[in-house]
Amino acid sequence: MKQATGAQKKNTYLGVATASMIGTLIEWYDYFLYGTAAALVFNKLFFPSLDPTTGTIAAFATFAIGFIARPIGGIIFGHFGDKTGRKKMLYLSLLIMGVGTALIGVMPTYAQIGIWAPILLVALRLTQGFGLGGNWGGAVLMAVEHAPANRRGFYGSWPQLGAPAGLVLGTLAMMIFAKMPEDQFMSWGWRVPFLISIVLVVVGLYVRMKISESPVFERVKESKQEAKLPIVEAVTKHWKNMLLAMGARFAENGVFYIFATFSIAYAVGTLHLSKASILTGVLIAAAIETFTIPLFGLLSDKIGRKPVYMFGAVFSGLMAFPFFWLFKSLVPEVGWVGLILGLAVGHAAMYGPQASFFSELFSSRLRYSGTSLGYQLASIFAGALSPLIATALLIAIPGATWPVSLYIVGLALITIISLIVASETYKEQIE
Repeated sequence: MKQATGAQKKNTYLGVATASMIGTLIEWYDYFLYGTAAALVFNKLFFPSLDPTTGTIAAFATFAIGFIARPIGGIIFGHFGDKTGRKKMLYLSLLIMGVGTALIGVMPTYAQIGIWAPILLVALRLTQGFGLGGNWGGAVLMAVEHAPANRRGFYGSWPQLGAPAGLVLGTLAMMIFAKMPEDQFMSWGWRVPFLISIVLVVVGLYVRMKISESPVFERVKESKQEAKLPIVEAVTKHWKNMLLAMGARFAENGVFYIFATFSIAYAVGTLHLSKASILTGVLIAAAIETFTIPLFGLLSDKIGRKPVYMFGAVFSGLMAFPFFWLFKSLVPEVGWVGLILGLAVGHAAMYGPQASFFSELFSSRLRYSGTSLGYQLASIFAGALSPLIATALLIAIPGATWPVSLYIVGLALITIISLIVASETYKEQIE
């Protein structure tokens, strides 16, 4: 009987982790699809009156705007997630994200409705950001709060797989249609990957219906210990941990978008490499990362969150200059090495233990609010701005990538300092 019970519990852990991962995969597919389109399509279709480089900056600006809505989504979904439950918020956030993405696939361009085209693009990007802002906290908490104490890093890393897996699907979808004749791709081909989101959302909603509410939240609910204003309590009582979580995200989030998004625009626009070659490199690196993230999560269960996370931050800083040197070889396969090391090693080492690390920083009654706000606020200052800042630095000194490399080093230093100050959490109780 004991063995059967143990096996049943293990199946529950895996089932919840898998459901959380599938949901985040769909949401990140939607989100990264936009980033790829911003690098290849939106500058031409929605900002045609600007020169190519300025148009790219404008397209990345709309990409950044989505990050502004993420903390708002985190606050609202976090409040209700701490008050009424994690599971309900997962349905709603996925639905909002999917609808926003599908509508991007049918919206008119600048040539059709003029200035209203970029305005609508911004509105739908805000919708995407709002949905994603509410999703991450609920997904990781479902996985972490269902997991056994000695496996929170491993099971908590599963929702994180949604990021590279979503990047794989989004990049692959855009890559397939980018092979079309240029006029067909620019007229309708780029829209199809966005419309596919409707099917993925239906699948995601079905999968999330199968999982049970977090047992940790249920105990909070039964004991009537819910916080009246979770976000206020999280900010006033856990402000230090919230700031440290934000700092820990700078290298992970900022460097990721430089490697996965800015690198596409740099390789195609500056180095004149083919779209297919750079998208293939991103695809390979992200695919490998789907395996390394859980490995780093598992390692954090053995030696702690901080050592694994610190390794990722230091490695990312050390890759700042070699990353661009590899691309400047003008040999696509050499550039792929930089993408693989940057994403599958440096980023994965931070992203793998991140869900469990951040969850362990906050008490059960306000964990959704605390983790969501710390995570999403940092995305504004790191992920949202990094492609913009990197592009601006590239323009400031034409052809020189060392300013971008120094920027990456700066992001890594912020994370390293935050980790030094933060406490180790992998042995902490979360109930």
